[in-house]
Amino acid sequence: MALLSLNNVEVVYDSVFLAVKGVSIEVPEGGLVALLGANGAGKSTVLKSISGLLKAERGNVSRGQILFQGQDVLAMDPPERVRHGLVHVLEGRRVFEHLTPQENLLAATSMHSDRAEVKRLSEEMFTLFPRLAQRAGAKAGYLSGGEQQMLAIARALMTKPKLILLDEPSLGLAPFLVDEIFDIIRRINTQSGTGILLVEQNAIAALDVAHSAYLIEQGRIVMSGTAEALKANPDIQQAYLGGTSQVDYHAVKHYRRRKRWLA
Repeated sequence: MALLSLNNVEVVYDSVFLAVKGVSIEVPEGGLVALLGANGAGKSTVLKSISGLLKAERGNVSRGQILFQGQDVLAMDPPERVRHGLVHVLEGRRVFEHLTPQENLLAATSMHSDRAEVKRLSEEMFTLFPRLAQRAGAKAGYLSGGEQQMLAIARALMTKPKLILLDEPSLGLAPFLVDEIFDIIRRINTQSGTGILLVEQNAIAALDVAHSAYLIEQGRIVMSGTAEALKANPDIQQAYLGGTSQVDYHAVKHYRRRKRWLA
């Protein structure tokens, strides 16, 4: 049984705009799956449909099924989904800027009644993210972009999730910080077995860590397979991986025709 299954999911905003059109995705137990696509393709909307955050944006899952560990989560509110082990790290980090890293971590522990467990989790986060330990007394608003991203991921891990939804973790970061963040993502997945669904525009970085991937365009899944298969696909190479030195313009036009057909 898959950890997470989306079956023919459609999302509508304001009862008018169809943003996601029949998306089906699976994340296996302990899997690291990437969801790739351009701006506006529907990647973040898919994540919000899973975490339950669509309602705040006047969005609604109008069709389909979202199963987490075999249980339909559509009737659950967002806090209940977190208690079941499903946590969402939003795009743009969204840390509590007026709080310290330690206080940010504590803000995510309302489901833990054992103080010793909360302390153990905090210490574990500062071991996993030594930069946060060094800045433990600073306000989160004064942390660098990379440190804030680490804090956002650490805060999510405080809930002891079974699946993390990561939305654009490399956004706005310097290349060396991107490498560090993706190394952390890989370690979280391999060491703890936590499943990860990663939304990312940096296709090169995402495919380097992911086991499998899906490509979404205009709200539809248009390609899926192992990370290696997608990296080797000439359409993916041309559109998302920087292309090759010799551009096959016939193939590019053919791909664009397919994209127009899909629209």
